[in-house]
Amino acid sequence: MTPYPWQKSSYCSEGDSCIHVTGTGSIHLTESSDPTAAILTATPATFRTLLQTLKKDPNRG
Repeated sequence: MTPYPWQKSSYCSEGDSCIHVTGTGSIHLTESSDPTAAILTATPATFRTLLQTLKKDPNRG
């Protein structure tokens, strides 16, 4: 179990296809189906670029 306080995306409906995010200086992302498995870590700047890119082209993700 990770020590991170995960927050589920407010855009997520119920189910296993949700993203959980936490910040500890870095941004950590994982999926709802198993929040203790693979964790993607990014800098705040990289995460901001990801969000801006997805907002421009939602079909890209």
